[in-house]
Amino acid sequence: MKTITVVGAGKIGSTVASMLAETGDYRVELVDRSEASLDALPARPRLTHRVVDVATEGALAETLAGSFAVISALPFHLTTAVATAAISAGVHYLDLTEDVASTRFVKAMAATASAALIPQCGLAPGFISIVASDMASDFDSLDSIRMRVGALPQFPSNGLNYSLTWSTDGVINEYCEPCEAITNGRLVSVPPLEEREEFSLDGVLYEAFNTSGGLGTLCETLSGKVRRLNYKTVRYPGHAAIMKVLLDDLRLGARRELLKDILEQSLPTTRQDVVVIFVSVSGMKQGRLVEEIYAKKIYSRGEVPSACSAIQLTTASAACAVLDLLAEGKLPATGLVRQEDIPMAAFLANRFGGVYRPDGSGTTNSQGRQEKTAEPHPADGARRHAKAAGLLPA
Repeated sequence: MKTITVVGAGKIGSTVASMLAETGDYRVELVDRSEASLDALPARPRLTHRVVDVATEGALAETLAGSFAVISALPFHLTTAVATAAISAGVHYLDLTEDVASTRFVKAMAATASAALIPQCGLAPGFISIVASDMASDFDSLDSIRMRVGALPQFPSNGLNYSLTWSTDGVINEYCEPCEAITNGRLVSVPPLEEREEFSLDGVLYEAFNTSGGLGTLCETLSGKVRRLNYKTVRYPGHAAIMKVLLDDLRLGARRELLKDILEQSLPTTRQDVVVIFVSVSGMKQGRLVEEIYAKKIYSRGEVPSACSAIQLTTASAACAVLDLLAEGKLPATGLVRQEDIPMAAFLANRFGGVYRPDGSGTTNSQGRQEKTAEPHPADGARRHAKAAGLLPA
């Protein structure tokens, strides 16, 4: 039984730790600097807690002694501290960060690492690169890859049409930092919150706009091989315009702690969320221009004891699946492992990766890609609640 250290007892870290412990195949130690946060979590077999301040030099490296791997679920600005400790201890390293600078640090350290370094193991970046790379491999030549992901409330109830479903620091960071893309075959930097577009999926209208980090290392991998490659975050219409007012006109982009406080005091959290995934790949096959699409919606899980939001479920499942593949010897044991290096078939066949498998509600091909998933409109749930409350006729 391998020992896994999970650093960060927030929404995602605690979910990762619980999922791994519940398998019975891992001993898990969940680490956080807040004793109160650890004490608030339910006790589980094979899951222990330890109070450690990652910012204290040497503290985490000592904790990692005897671990097979460490998974960082901390805010992006602490990612490099965990990576440094993992390299020092010689244990495998996985993280969930969307931060480009942190990932560059991990990549630079990978050349001399004695264990595997696997950054960006969540949803986006993470699974989104696995599915895009797999789809791209079927083409004779590539033209365009569009990747769209969003974690949204099922029942939006405020002007931003948004609820806090994961790290506020992470959301602000991806809204503020430059974004990588490939345009006309060239690697370029594009501004966040720009190049807004609208699309409809299952009768629901969404907007999408540039955000940082979602592509992971895919730009570098596919440079010179595709005409256009970009990643955009999905929201309900109107969100981007309000965020641009806050970040640009009110200059809160330069006062991130204040913006974080405003958002956390104003926007509700919710477990009733939905993750929207849309990937489109076009290119040449046997002399013809062809497009393939992976589209999927994943909803929150309400059953006890595994109740969790959709973003918790998708992000934690992706990280756990990658860890499983590493433990089974299906991934390289040293150096940098990019998300696009992970075989999609092995990922989907994994007990955790199954969250992303087709569930029978849409048309799929033999590789498990889903062209369409029929799901209820967000307004349907609101109508049911209104009818139950007597506000609408039954």
